[in-house]
Amino acid sequence: MKKFNIALLIVLLIGIIAAAEDFRLEEKEQIQKTLKFQDPAKPRELQVDNIFGSIIVEGYSGEEVMLIAHKTIRGRSAEKIQKAKEEVQLKISEEGNTIDLYVDGPFRCSEERRRRSWRDPGYEVQFDFELKVPRQISLYLKTVTEGDIKVKNAEGELALNNVNGEIEMEEVAGSVEAHTVNGRVKALFSRNPDSDCSFRTVNGDLEVSFCADLSADLRLKTFNGNAYTDFQVTYLPAEQAVPEREQGKYVYRSNRFSSVRVGKGGPEIKFDTLNGDILINKRNK
Repeated sequence: MKKFNIALLIVLLIGIIAAAEDFRLEEKEQIQKTLKFQDPAKPRELQVDNIFGSIIVEGYSGEEVMLIAHKTIRGRSAEKIQKAKEEVQLKISEEGNTIDLYVDGPFRCSEERRRRSWRDPGYEVQFDFELKVPRQISLYLKTVTEGDIKVKNAEGELALNNVNGEIEMEEVAGSVEAHTVNGRVKALFSRNPDSDCSFRTVNGDLEVSFCADLSADLRLKTFNGNAYTDFQVTYLPAEQAVPEREQGKYVYRSNRFSSVRVGKGGPEIKFDTLNGDILINKRNK
């Protein structure tokens, strides 16, 4: 799965967004495709690596991936619009049981090139994805700005990463990792997780709803906020700090998490926010 350097991308995106105020021209395009897995009987994986725009995924009873990508190009001139069409491409790969959607462009440039110079491209390209996928699937979804990530009716390994936007999940099951920086994270589980999960943001609430028979160990951390739960809990001892050696001395660092157990305990479910509340709900049905 492709990776990108969040810190470097943010530096570039701040400049692009600031320059986008005078983008007077706009063109729209819709890309619609049906994508297939080689062997539907085996585990399936969908990767979406976006920069500008939203990602909406919904599970259904079929075996194919139904893609609609809304592409919006904004630019200062017709020449810049044409340049955007040439430089920014949606790359689609179907290899075995992995489908990969990758938005490629000059913003994927190397750190070395970025240190030398930054240029204003004179355009902005946004992709907003709508996908229908088989319900049992692993999802690896990334975007950076100008959109949220939403997943509904999916079961599997879910790794969702945003920077400036929310993450919302409805009727999901499996191992979930949902991280953003500026935005709320919300999830409704159709079945309680049997493996570790992680929910994290910097500026926003974490709101997760589980079934009534939840049995797990919860780790909670918020700086400017409170933690609430409908479940009865028992407190667990604080984790002992692991000493590190620095300049010949031992250094102990606290991770500041509070730990509680629901039911008989089980998978570790981590909630981590700086400016926001943690709400752990018992779903009504």
